[in-house]
Parts: sequence; structure tokens; C-alpha cells
Amino acid sequence: MFKTIALVVGAVLVVGIAGVLAYAATRPDTFTLQRSASIKASPDKIYPFISDFHNWGAWSPWEKMDPELKRTYSGAPSGAGTVYAWEGNRKVGQGRMEIIEASPPSKVTLKLDFVRPFEAHNQVDFVLEPRGESTDITWKMQGPQPYFAKVIGVVFNMDKMVGKDFESGLANLKAAAEK
Repeated sequence: MFKTIALVVGAVLVVGIAGVLAYAATRPDTFTLQRSASIKASPDKIYPFISDFHNWGAWSPWEKMDPELKRTYSGAPSGAGTVYAWEGNRKVGQGRMEIIEASPPSKVTLKLDFVRPFEAHNQVDFVLEPRGESTDITWKMQGPQPYFAKVIGVVFNMDKMVGKDFESGLANLKAAAEK
């Protein structure tokens, strides 16, 4: 009797795992994560918070997750060619960002490379659009979605998990820019 139950449970597990793996294979090969906010400030006031990595401490949600975060700045002081590398605890991992396009005061594009906790190579765009006395800002990240990320995405909703960080960052940016 126990052997039969164990075989049935084992078969259900194998079929379930195979189903998750098969479903993951049908997921898109790329991902896009995007959040927007309205800030009561001009694009000229907001732009330096984004285009100069030295200012990210005022608003980036990841800067606060590791008080002992090791930061390295290189390249241009701000705008295109600016490089920021970090190494921290398991919450922030290790990686590097480089501003590859800067169009003051409307757009900043970053190349984002994660080393830890997993390797990933993404593009990040910040787009600022004036709306009267406010600015609409959109923070978008996109990149390839390898198979292991597709499998993780079946179990965890990455849009909601990372999207919360984007929302927090935009709220922090709003507070900093509206001072």
C-alpha cells in the first residue's frame, strides 16, 4: 500500500515538474518591466538625480538595502560614459551600470550588468516628459529572459517583486525632487 502511494505521489510530482518546465519553455525570450509616476518638478530638476550616479543614494531603493555597500564610480562625472559598480550583500548583489545615452533633460539609457546573485544584461531607460508644472517619468528595464528565469517566473511574479522596487524608487525620487 505504501509503495503504491509513494509511486502515485512520485508520478504526480514528476508530471507537475514536467508541466512547469514545459510551460516555462513557452514564455517570452525577453522581458519588460515598467513603472511610471508624476513628479511636481521640472525635468531639469529631476534629470540630475538620474544622470549622476552620485545622486542615486537620495532615491534608489537598493542603496538602502545594504549599509555597507561598496561603490565604485568611474568614467565621466555624469551623463554618457558614467560608470557605477557595486558589491553588496545578497539583497543587492554585485553589478555595474553605465550610462550609454543621455539626452538632457528628457532621457537616460543605462546598460545594466548583474554579476551576482545571477548574471544578467539589461537595458534601463528613464524618460521624462513635461506635463504643465509636473513631469511624467517612466522607468523601464528590458532584456533577455533565459530559460532559468522563465522557470522562476512561473513560480514567482517578477513584475510584482521588482516592480515594487521601481515604485519605491519613483516615490523616493518624487520626494527628493519635490523638496
